[in-house]
Amino acid sequence: MHDTVSPLHGSNLSIAAFLKQPAQWKSSVLGALCFSVDAVERAMQIDVEIPCMRVPMQRLDAGDSICEVWHGSGQLTQGRYGAIHYRHDDDVLFGVIELTETMFEAGADKTPLQQATESAYRQVFTLLDTLHYPYLFRFWNYIADINTHSFGLERYSQFNLGRQNAFLAHGRDVVGNVPAACALGSAQGPLTIAFLAGRVAPLSIENPRQISAYQYPQQYGPRSPTFSRASLVRLGQDEVLFVSGTASIVGHATVHPTDVVAQTRETMANIEAVLAEANRLASQPSFDLASLYYKVYVRHPADLAQIRDELAHCVGDALKAVYLQADVCRQDLLLEIEATAAHPLARMSGQRD
Repeated sequence: MHDTVSPLHGSNLSIAAFLKQPAQWKSSVLGALCFSVDAVERAMQIDVEIPCMRVPMQRLDAGDSICEVWHGSGQLTQGRYGAIHYRHDDDVLFGVIELTETMFEAGADKTPLQQATESAYRQVFTLLDTLHYPYLFRFWNYIADINTHSFGLERYSQFNLGRQNAFLAHGRDVVGNVPAACALGSAQGPLTIAFLAGRVAPLSIENPRQISAYQYPQQYGPRSPTFSRASLVRLGQDEVLFVSGTASIVGHATVHPTDVVAQTRETMANIEAVLAEANRLASQPSFDLASLYYKVYVRHPADLAQIRDELAHCVGDALKAVYLQADVCRQDLLLEIEATAAHPLARMSGQRD
């Protein structure tokens, strides 16, 4: 481990604990992703200078809320571009954008959600080009009613159309060199997107057990999802791994559609396969299940105990995880798991104040 603070590192704590942190601690924060079903708590102003994503999702384990906080190093600069609130140091930029679908009218060929998604991503790409942070590490996407159909198309498919249109419009790759990402459904709220970008190109990681998401057949929608299974980022001699939202999919098909324990086991097998690929490409093959910090999205709260037990069986006593209620992009998927690990770049603590 380094003797100095890593250039990018993370911590996890409740909204209440975040509010109590001293100004010096907050001055190192690039941004935060906060999850709570309490509208009053979500509306609390953490700090006017800190980009903060607020997602209406219920935390299912101990505590009412959780904030995933990303810290930078050195002097931080904050600003706004369009609907984006961002903060950056010399190496990494964190940003948040929220767009309400009612800002857009349905057109002949584009739904409001598709337009909102395309607008959000276009703003992100323009900002990164302007500030010279060209490489995207990670996206977090949260969409109300993700499994609902409107305008003759599932809303997740509408989102994928808008996302890919923006990638193409800005000359960005839609296969191969694409960032890690997740896309989950909330019960309400605007389209909400957070992202991390930087000045060094990440390595995109795929899973040999699965077809790449960007190559899914059209039975899942008119446009494939635009993300890699993971991103491995190297800053100096340090590495951080962002594992995308991962589920019980083999090839391109959902497996174990009604068995939450089997889905959990299959999801962890996929994450283990991603880690094996990351270790093959990493400077030092040191990623394992016990070194990850997990965010677990659970469709049915009643399944929580079974999911936790299976995760503990897979990972052991070192398990560090937070559990949230969310809709997953396919109706037959009962959970999705994302994860982060680093050696020694990013340190995700399991703090749950």
